[in-house]
Amino acid sequence: MEKQTAAFTSKDFHRTYARPAYVKPGKLIHKNVEQAGAHDSFSTERKHPVFFVDLPTKNVSMTIGGLLPGQLTNRHRHTYETVLYVLEGKGYTEVEDEKIEWQAGDAVYIPSWAWHRHQNLSDSEPARYIACENAPQLQNLGVALREEEGRDL
Repeated sequence: MEKQTAAFTSKDFHRTYARPAYVKPGKLIHKNVEQAGAHDSFSTERKHPVFFVDLPTKNVSMTIGGLLPGQLTNRHRHTYETVLYVLEGKGYTEVEDEKIEWQAGDAVYIPSWAWHRHQNLSDSEPARYIACENAPQLQNLGVALREEEGRDL
């Protein structure tokens, strides 16, 4: 085994000297996520309820999103990827110029920097989904951006 060097350069991309170690986080569970309440400022900005899963992950985030009957979200985009898993309801997600219809049990992928928005197709029943994103990873690297249509970055 080679001796570990003090700093890596571009010619060393294939080498790694990582030595993983378990570091116990402050918490491993967030009980009753939705009972903790919606994230008010983010929910107001997005115009639909959003519940953050408060766990100490540095690479992925998870939120529970809700769409009221007939609700259409603002069009927006971000540098992080999103995977939605639909818990209940029926609707669609518009990704750029493509309309992706979904219902409970479906998963939807939203690519990085794609304009998108969500619509609940029911006039009487709410829709709910879990959104998993790599936002914390990009935030920690300083490259996470989010833009609402009609607003400057």
